[in-house]
Amino acid sequence: MPTECSAEQFDFGRVEGRAVEAAFDAGLVTSDAGALLLGATDRAIDLVGRFADCFRDHRRQHLIEHAVGTLIGQRVFGIALGYEDLNDHDELRHDPLMAVLSGKLAARRGDCAPVAGKSTLNRLELSQSEPSRYHKIAHDTAAIEALPVTLFLEAHTRPPAQIILDLDATDDPLHGHQEGRFFHGYYDCYCYLPLYVFCGRHLLAAKLRPSDIDASAGSIAEVERLVRQIRARWPFVRIVLRADSGFAREALMAWCEHNRVDYLFGLARNTRLVATIADELATAQAAAEKTGRPARRFKDFQWSTLDTWSRRRRVVAKAEWTQGEANPRFVVTSLKRSEAGARQLYEDIYCARGEMENRIKECQLDLYADRTSAATMRANQLRLWFASMAYVLICALRRIGLAETTFADATCGTIRLKLLKIGALVRISVRRIKIAMASACPAAQQWSIAARRLAEAARARASPA
Repeated sequence: MPTECSAEQFDFGRVEGRAVEAAFDAGLVTSDAGALLLGATDRAIDLVGRFADCFRDHRRQHLIEHAVGTLIGQRVFGIALGYEDLNDHDELRHDPLMAVLSGKLAARRGDCAPVAGKSTLNRLELSQSEPSRYHKIAHDTAAIEALPVTLFLEAHTRPPAQIILDLDATDDPLHGHQEGRFFHGYYDCYCYLPLYVFCGRHLLAAKLRPSDIDASAGSIAEVERLVRQIRARWPFVRIVLRADSGFAREALMAWCEHNRVDYLFGLARNTRLVATIADELATAQAAAEKTGRPARRFKDFQWSTLDTWSRRRRVVAKAEWTQGEANPRFVVTSLKRSEAGARQLYEDIYCARGEMENRIKECQLDLYADRTSAATMRANQLRLWFASMAYVLICALRRIGLAETTFADATCGTIRLKLLKIGALVRISVRRIKIAMASACPAAQQWSIAARRLAEAARARASPA
């Protein structure tokens, strides 16, 4: 516990004849009281417990102070609360709210805090697939990868008729000499090139990769794993893959065609494609020059490359003239014309994939998924998984607790700022732990709604009828 000492008084003048003084002498106070919602969310979906089950602890159990489940919860809750560095936990281990979330109020040994500090968490972060002399905690990669998909499936009360899986690669800039570090010409930096897969707001996969590869590298194996797990639970669901032109590769499209998976990919333009829509571009140009506003026309046709595609495929072109120049765009798809016309296919279905980029921003900017500063790719992949689980946890909070409130579509960063970062006085007695939150909290009503809904979801999970 922090050393007790006389708190220094700070003078901030006078207001209406009263002296304004401040001191760090309030006792047990936390700035993260709203994180009780994270604990309630975890009880509703059992994320931390199942994540911890993906690890095997080969330490001598009678000698350890912090169990793997405690460490896992600390890291996931810490990232969700905005503490991206392990160093932050040297102070957080004394925070009463973190102890409450971890379910452990006191340490068994006098020289330990209730929860772990940076050194113990670092040993967890450096865990390997098999235990060694210096790394006693091991993790099961396949089990970790399967968990987000399991949580996604459980989030639905009944199988949907169709789901769209969005794939995208993004840059993860590196500033050291990490394993797998390469310079990427497009992003103009040394980076990793992680592959993300989302279904709406649900994160299904986050695969760390070096950047000296094609954007679609490894996507077939990742999609195959996801499709197999989804169809084991939902055998009749229709699955559509959606991605930009970096994934319009013969191997991936052929795999989809042989495995009853539809696709809608962007298609990189070339002179042959542009020549195919010359008339439509001319028509769009004339309309734009006449009205002074951008104009677009669409064309639907069968097309194949000269030597890389094994068959002709449906291509939809957008012939657009804007800002005085042509802006042609193309997509390739297995969807039939009877299902979606050219304009609907492009504007309503394909362009909706841009929303996935907002989800990646949440992961990287709000939850520090790009904090990959460990020396090895294995450790950095584990860091990415921890950030991913923090996203899944907040996504469940948003879905279960905040539906139809002002925070129903809020980002992870906004939810943290408005609902999790709440100051509170913590009083611990023999019979209870009272967390007295600020009475003037602007989001108190929405917080209360979320707390009640999450409690109901946790009860329903504990006693399914």
